[in-house]
Amino acid sequence: MKRIIALFLVFFLFHASNARTAAAQGISLIRDTETEQFIRFIAEPIFAAAGLSTDFVEVHIVNDSTLNAFVGGGQRIFFNAGLLLKTSKPRQVSAIIAHETGHIAGGHLLRTRDALQAATAQSIVATIFGAAVMAAAGVGAGTAVFGGGAQVAQRSFLQYSRTQESTADQAAIGYLDSAGVSVRGLVEVFEILGERQPLLRSSEDAYLMSHPLPRERIDAVQRRVAQAPNRDFETDAATIEAFNRVRAKLQGYLGKPRVTFRLYPEEDQTIVGLYARAFAHHRLGETKQALAHANVLLSREPENPYFHELAAQVYYENGRVNEARLSYDAAIRYAPNEPLLRIGLAQAQIALNDPAYIREAIAHLEEAVRIDRNSSAAWRSLAIAYGRDGQFGRSSLASAERALLSGRGDQARTHAKRAEEQLPVGSPGAIRAGDIQNMIGG
Repeated sequence: MKRIIALFLVFFLFHASNARTAAAQGISLIRDTETEQFIRFIAEPIFAAAGLSTDFVEVHIVNDSTLNAFVGGGQRIFFNAGLLLKTSKPRQVSAIIAHETGHIAGGHLLRTRDALQAATAQSIVATIFGAAVMAAAGVGAGTAVFGGGAQVAQRSFLQYSRTQESTADQAAIGYLDSAGVSVRGLVEVFEILGERQPLLRSSEDAYLMSHPLPRERIDAVQRRVAQAPNRDFETDAATIEAFNRVRAKLQGYLGKPRVTFRLYPEEDQTIVGLYARAFAHHRLGETKQALAHANVLLSREPENPYFHELAAQVYYENGRVNEARLSYDAAIRYAPNEPLLRIGLAQAQIALNDPAYIREAIAHLEEAVRIDRNSSAAWRSLAIAYGRDGQFGRSSLASAERALLSGRGDQARTHAKRAEEQLPVGSPGAIRAGDIQNMIGG
């Protein structure tokens, strides 16, 4: 146990270093409004069934292709992008959410909750995948697939027992039934894992040592599933369509283009097919084709903010900044409360380097951080915008907030001290700058 705790503390204290390691491997958090909204939509009834406040449960998407989900830092659930790509039905995603919720409600993270509670989401991901890097070097950390908690570092500092996993499974059935979701999704997830079992056996994955085998888990839940009132409940068409769109977007954005074109061939003129290919063309630098697909999508759903966002991204990343500004503006018109869209618009306005747009950019970014204070991109852009507007104290404070989110304590302290010196004594900004310094200490 001492060795386990020591390893955990090393990983936690050096999360900034691990963040660089994780970044080098392409491990990062994905921010996408449409995907986050979909997960939140199907998760909220489950959180409510578990008695959790939906306002305090955070959902994060990890840029990793494996089928995995884990809990870290209290009420924070992390989903690998591969989870959405390798499941085929919304109820399967709901089942995984319900299982992870079972770990939260069951207090299965008490040993690490206090240490991780104050950590940023990126730091938690870096810690976990940093442990996986150490495993490759022979330190002894293991990797695992779906089962709650920070599974890739499981052998090192979580050591989930089969009892906890089974408890979370049983809790998941109750949550799904209360939420009106077919519990068959839980069995289907285990069947997907069962297909992977020979590979896991060959690698002696930690999953097999600390989790019930998929067949055992299926047998354990089948009796409950057979009696569940909502076992035959069918997912509504709108939720299925939303799920398929999110999967298409992630495949187009993250997957290999040749695979995307195979999964969504040219003859597929559905919205889902067009959506996937638009991102694949964009990744290949085929701007004309990407915009052509985006325009077809907009002709079918002219008020869809995510299709406007797609066009804006293609324009922006190809240097057509003013057109990106107009597309982001349209997206916000149809989704005014989405901070990521406001950040995109503000970044386009800043990139135009026109003083006429700076105050507008500041307003959008201030609204974005009011809704979501954990956006590093928003604080970075806000620091730039304040600086260009001559508000240097606020610029320093925004830089401090960004550094604090990234786990760079020394930089946060330096920026906060500068902000406190530049801002009026007793002003909200100066007080916040002092608070940041006190939080860091030293």
